[in-house]
Amino acid sequence: MLFALLYISATLAANFTATWFIPFPLFGQVSVATFIFGITFTARDRVHSKLGRKNVYIMIGIAAGLNLIVTVFGGVEWRIVVASLIAIILAETADTEIYQHFISNTWGMRVLKSNSVSIPLDSLLFNIIAFAGVYSNMVVASIIFGEIVFKGIVSAVTALRPLEYFRSGSASK
Repeated sequence: MLFALLYISATLAANFTATWFIPFPLFGQVSVATFIFGITFTARDRVHSKLGRKNVYIMIGIAAGLNLIVTVFGGVEWRIVVASLIAIILAETADTEIYQHFISNTWGMRVLKSNSVSIPLDSLLFNIIAFAGVYSNMVVASIIFGEIVFKGIVSAVTALRPLEYFRSGSASK
């Protein structure tokens, strides 16, 4: 499925760009990975909707395994990969279980509820593990805040369903 490949690709690309930062004066610093990884939250939700919880966990496991392989051969710093693996496993598990709990809600409510927990959790875990002791506490806090804001924006944009809207013929009604 397209969203599973998108999810796995985004996790891989995010690890390579996790230390490339863009300053946003009002929101702190934001790594390039944030814009890429923000896609994963809603891509994960789409896989959950189409293929179910079991396949989400298979996809998360494949992404984690590929991230380890790419690290060994791709030169990504171990602190980034360890942070990524822990954050992916814990935040994506939280996202999956919250999404499942609210499975009877509308698509938008499931995404909003699951992402409202997994985005801050992912941002906190990843950045504290990856950057504590590397950057000052203020810089790490700035990165965390910026990531929560921008992951939320990217996730919300990704959650929009314009392709399905046009494919279903709703645009012509």
